[in-house]
Amino acid sequence: MSEAKTKHLASLVGRAIAKRRVACRLTQEQVAEQLGIGIEAVSRIERGVALPTVVRLGEFADVFECSIADLVTETSARSTDQATYIDGLLSKLVHDDRIMVLDILEKLVNRLER
Repeated sequence: MSEAKTKHLASLVGRAIAKRRVACRLTQEQVAEQLGIGIEAVSRIERGVALPTVVRLGEFADVFECSIADLVTETSARSTDQATYIDGLLSKLVHDDRIMVLDILEKLVNRLER
């Protein structure tokens, strides 16, 4: 993988980790403590300066009570992974709200296709 692609991947994974941490209402300090690493290490990963290993991704997933796939799926450029991510978002909504979101998504896609 090229250095540019690696940096881009690190940035995407870092944002996904930061987003999960915030959703779990945890500080970087709390995550660092649970992982047994320094706050700066968590910060570097979240900023995309460092790309976590698969083992470290598993540790983050344990802290956030999610799967490694949850941390990686939303960063994928594959449409099937993106669809899985959207499915996860939609599953949190009641039926009428899912219909509304799908309607908005359809209109947005139609607009962007022009």
